[in-house]
Amino acid sequence: MGWTMSTVIWFLTGNKGKLAEAASHLLPLGFEVRQLTLPKGTIVEPQLDSLEDVAIAKLEQAKQYLPEGETHVMVEDAGLFVEPLDGFPGIYSSYVFKTIGNQGILRLLNHLQSEDPVQAASLRSASFQAVAALWDGEKVILGTGSCPGAISTAPSGEEGFGFDPVFIPLDLNDLGEPLPAGTYGVTSTHGATFGTVSLEIKQKFSHRRRAL
Repeated sequence: MGWTMSTVIWFLTGNKGKLAEAASHLLPLGFEVRQLTLPKGTIVEPQLDSLEDVAIAKLEQAKQYLPEGETHVMVEDAGLFVEPLDGFPGIYSSYVFKTIGNQGILRLLNHLQSEDPVQAASLRSASFQAVAALWDGEKVILGTGSCPGAISTAPSGEEGFGFDPVFIPLDLNDLGEPLPAGTYGVTSTHGATFGTVSLEIKQKFSHRRRAL
């Protein structure tokens, strides 16, 4: 199935923030993103070991709910992987956010603090990771993305969603590549969390945009 500048991609998500991120990235490329919503419980949440496996399993379920005559459907699975917590919450991020939230993650890291910002970033190292899976009518296309950074010591801001208020991304160089902690780049939140920046700025770092 070929791509055209009028291709509609149905995005299976109940998260308006994810929908906005996907639409803002794909619309300039000529793809219209529409939200595919289904009754709660329609899609069985697979208990698998990786974001890739979860995304593919969800996509296989989502394909059967495409509107008649449509061919493109996409799912995305993402997680916060905290290094000193051995990658927790990882693939369980959605459940963990609903149960213990940002404050729960901060409590788990409460013993890891430093007045030195570089050392603090190392002690509380984390990354957002995302996998987007697209069915184009013939095959599955996978995209992956990662945004490295660190967990803040307190939540900040009301922008974004999920763990955004406690995640500080690493600065980026002029190629969009992450720099070591403490290194200033051309793209920066200046030590602020994703919860304090606009969607436009977040998109420059976004693991989701990189996956798409």
